[in-house]
Amino acid sequence: MASRVLAVFCLLLATAVLPAALAATDRDADCAGENAGRDKAQALRLKIIAVVCILVGSAIGAGVPSLGRRFPALRPDTDLFLALKAFAGGVILATGMVHILPAAFDALGSPCLVTGPWKRFPFAGLVAMLAAIATLIVDTVATGYFHRTNARRAAAVTDDPAPADLETSDEHHGHGHAHGLSVLAAPPDDDDDELVRHRVISQVLELGVVVHSLIIGMSLGASDFPSTVRPLVPALTFHQLFEGIGLGGCIVQAKFRLKSVVAMALLFSLTTPVGIGVGIAISSVYEETSPTALVVQGLLEATAAGILVYMALVDILAEDFGKPRVQSRARLQLGLNVSLLLGAGLMSLLAIWA
Repeated sequence: MASRVLAVFCLLLATAVLPAALAATDRDADCAGENAGRDKAQALRLKIIAVVCILVGSAIGAGVPSLGRRFPALRPDTDLFLALKAFAGGVILATGMVHILPAAFDALGSPCLVTGPWKRFPFAGLVAMLAAIATLIVDTVATGYFHRTNARRAAAVTDDPAPADLETSDEHHGHGHAHGLSVLAAPPDDDDDELVRHRVISQVLELGVVVHSLIIGMSLGASDFPSTVRPLVPALTFHQLFEGIGLGGCIVQAKFRLKSVVAMALLFSLTTPVGIGVGIAISSVYEETSPTALVVQGLLEATAAGILVYMALVDILAEDFGKPRVQSRARLQLGLNVSLLLGAGLMSLLAIWA
C-alpha cells in the first residue's frame, strides 16, 4: 500500500515539476541562443554592405522631397506632394504599429525576463501611450511658445517710434505713416502659424525616427548570424528610404535654412549606420537576450512607437486630410487614401523580413 502511495506521489510530483523544468530548459536554450549558423566574418561583410545601402537609401529618401526646387511637380503646394506625403504617413504609421510596437511587446514579454514586473503588466502599451501623450504636450507647448514669441515681436515692432522719413512722408501725403507701419509690423498671418507648426512637427518627428533608427542599427550590428543580417539589408534599406521621404516632406514644408535642412537630413541618414557601427563594436560583450538589454530595448522601442504613431496620425495625415483643399475635391481625397493605404501596406509587408 505504501509503495502505491509513494508511486502516486512521485507521479504527481513529476507531473507538477516536469513541465516547469522543461519550460525552464526551453527558456534557458532560448536565452542562451543557438551557436549554429554563427559566422562573424561573413556577418561583418554583410553589415558593411548594409551600412552603404542604408546610407544611400536614407539620403535618397530624405532628399526626394527637396527636388521641388528643380521639379515643380514636387513642390509642397502640389497634389503629387500631398500624395507622396500621405504615402510617407502610411509608412511611418506602419513602422510604429507593425514594426516597433510588437518588437517592444516581444522584448518586455521575453521568457528571459524571469524577475521584475514585466510579465504582470503590459508596460510596452503603457510606455507607448505615455510617449504619445508626451509628444502631444511637447507639440502644443512648443507651438504655443513660438506663437507667443512671434506675437511679442510683432507688438514690439508696432510700439517702436516711426522713423523720421516716414513722419515727413506722413506730413506730405497724409497716409504715408500708416502705410509705413503696416509694412514694418505686419501681423502674423495663417502662413506664419502654419510654418511654426511644420517646424515643430519636423523636429519632433526627427526625434522619434532617430531613436528608432539607432535601435535597429544597433540590433543589426550586434548580430553575428548571416541568416539574420542578410534579409535585413534590403528590408532596412527600403524602410529608411520610405521614412526619409516622410521626414524630408516635413522638413521641406518647415522652410528651414539650407544648413538646417542638410544637418537634419544628415542626422537621419547617419543614425542607422552609426547604430550598426556601435553594434559591431559591442557585439563581443553585448548579449541581446540579457534582461538589461531586453528592458532597455523594449522601453525605447515602445517610446519610439508612441511618438511615430502620434506624429503619423495627428501631424501628418490629419493635418493634410483636413485641409479645405482636400475636403472639397473627391478625386484628391481618393488619391490620398489610396496613397496612404499603399504606403502602410508596403511597409507592413516588410515586416516579413524585418
